[in-house]
Amino acid sequence: MSQEKTVVIGQNIKRVDALGKVTGKTPYPGDIDLPGQLWMKIRFSDRAHARVLVIDSSKAEALPGVVRVFTARDVPHNEYGLVTKDQPVLCGPGSNSAVPDADVVRCYMDNVAIVVAETEAIAAEAVKLIDVTYEDLPPVFDPESALESDAPQIHGNYPGNVLCHYRIRKGDMEAGWAKADVIVEGEYHTGYQEHAFLQPEAGLGYIDEQGRVTVVVAGQWVHEDQEQIYHALGLPEEQVRVIYPAVGGAFGGREDMSVQIVLALAVHALRQPIKIVWSREESILYHHKRHPVTVRAKWGATREGKIVAAEATVIGDAGPYNYTSTKVMGNANLTVTGPYEIDNIRIDTYGVITNNIPTGAFRGFGAPQGAFAAEGQVNKLAQALNMDPVEVRARNVFREGSILSVGTPLPAGVSMPQVIETCARESFWQQGDTGWERPMTEQPANPALRRGVGFAAAFKNIGFSFGFPEQNWATVELHGEREIEEVVVRQSGAEVGQGAHTAFMQMAADAVGVPFERVRLIGMDTAETRTSGSASASRLTFMAGNAIRGAAAAALERWRGEERPAIATYQYRPPKTTPYDPETGRSEPNFAYGYVAQAVEVEVDIETGHVHLLRVISTNDVGRAVNPHLVQGQIEGGVVQAQGYAIMENLVSVEGRIKNPFLSTYLIPTVLDVPTEVRSVILEYPDPIGPWGARGMAEMPFLPLAAAIVAAVHDATGIWIDQLPLTPDRVVPALRAHGIGIL
Repeated sequence: MSQEKTVVIGQNIKRVDALGKVTGKTPYPGDIDLPGQLWMKIRFSDRAHARVLVIDSSKAEALPGVVRVFTARDVPHNEYGLVTKDQPVLCGPGSNSAVPDADVVRCYMDNVAIVVAETEAIAAEAVKLIDVTYEDLPPVFDPESALESDAPQIHGNYPGNVLCHYRIRKGDMEAGWAKADVIVEGEYHTGYQEHAFLQPEAGLGYIDEQGRVTVVVAGQWVHEDQEQIYHALGLPEEQVRVIYPAVGGAFGGREDMSVQIVLALAVHALRQPIKIVWSREESILYHHKRHPVTVRAKWGATREGKIVAAEATVIGDAGPYNYTSTKVMGNANLTVTGPYEIDNIRIDTYGVITNNIPTGAFRGFGAPQGAFAAEGQVNKLAQALNMDPVEVRARNVFREGSILSVGTPLPAGVSMPQVIETCARESFWQQGDTGWERPMTEQPANPALRRGVGFAAAFKNIGFSFGFPEQNWATVELHGEREIEEVVVRQSGAEVGQGAHTAFMQMAADAVGVPFERVRLIGMDTAETRTSGSASASRLTFMAGNAIRGAAAAALERWRGEERPAIATYQYRPPKTTPYDPETGRSEPNFAYGYVAQAVEVEVDIETGHVHLLRVISTNDVGRAVNPHLVQGQIEGGVVQAQGYAIMENLVSVEGRIKNPFLSTYLIPTVLDVPTEVRSVILEYPDPIGPWGARGMAEMPFLPLAAAIVAAVHDATGIWIDQLPLTPDRVVPALRAHGIGIL
């Protein structure tokens, strides 16, 4: 019996998790308790770089209420890491680990011991009673100093403190410079950024009814967490289970381990429920950050505005372990020349090992740093050419069939020209007889305020890059007799606040042809689902959508064959990508991209140095908006998070120690800081291989904002400030150095 097709894609369906979250009824890991649970606390390193000689836990063990203290000797395989297993679970003597010198702490976030006790207070007191004897080793905190030949060597896996070095060699640089009528150089610096997700790290471990070590935690990829746990504990995969309840934000900050392995270790040994909740201070001190990056760039263009040559050296601080730094720096390497087709390119990008806090995934994944430098160079070229910055972009931007810096064509579906044109028209620009132009900005009556506008654009991958294995599994079950009464979708992609689960259900409903209300999702539990890959790389809608669509098609075929219930599982694999050639950089880095442009208006208070973001016009090609309200939410959230990165968020690290680990001293935007207007301009140029044409877009609104703000500050004041964030203590000296002072 046929059913009437229901259109669900493109509808503003209310998020399925909205009511529970706004009423406080939805449990997060820190809200979940079990009878008889014990509590855990972690003893972190007291040194930035030292060998652990002795861990004396006798005083802690003698404290009433302490159940057990675990050290490196208790970890069967004392190693973990998302890309490379290069970090000890616990640092100390007696390690069974392939990590060189697993008894060495290499930063303050390294774990030395864990305490399990009857109460949280007892556990917190006990970790202070553990005496650790160290042999100090020479640290290095500056990435460029770490590259010097006589620098202390921090990790045996990475000679010369070089985690990675990527090269791009395209064209003939000498010929490129010979064609250039103008050349601009710049040095750009970006800082750390704290993820500041709403829920600090927390978890509950227990033995489930089937005897599995079970960890209830917040993360971004349940199956990857499971793999790292069972590897470290030396257990079969089927004896470890990971469940995500509600996840209070992630932004890349939950891709790497925090409490997962140590909880599982203690639960496996003690066979009792154990809980841990980090304070906000612990969260800021002990999970990874966005990479601080330095870019030295030199670009040349003809007087007609054609960019003919670009060079850059990119140096990123990885901290002492890989985390995802090889991939982040690979992305910075690709994006540091922007969404522009340039014939002659020479790039050297380094991920550098130091004794600072580890750095890893954060929304944009290297592209914000790359875009900041690239868009700064384009804006400076426009100034040197006396040409409008939008016009320069229009003459150089990627188009269908354009060749990337790595020597291969972009995947089909390039919409960068349309994105830039739409953003310009929707903001402050118009097209005249000679190209793009804009009227002068009207200035405020207050002489202390200077107003300006700026423009920037960016592109970024959708999905895992550079040959990293990419796949997504989904199962669709069709239940009913004569008609489909219920659709059960098994899809483990993590809902980290972005609305992914609502989008999954919309896509399933549309693929099967039933109303949204008939769809039920089972997810974020390794015992119930197959792997989805992570909630990262703007990939989940794209990857899960294709997997759900494939599973739905197969299930419908079985339904038509009278199977009841009709169940099908489908694995989606996108086109393969390839790693950089080590000498030339040639590669097929990604199978799809997202495109974004932004125009902003700012006011600069020349007395106080405060930069006020007034208006943002953010234009994104999303391919197809599965749920337009969710897309708008992502744009607005990405803009405000990027506003914090550009203007406010100044994480201070001195000799490897974070000095402002509180939200009272590390300032993020509040409702009183957000722009008066964030206009979300949503374009829908279908991606040829995206589900229903959809492109991933969660990271895109973050990418160009900092560069657009810097351009607007220059428009307002005439000065370039190429170091983030633009806090008053940085802006005021720059203003005064150019004779702009107190009125």
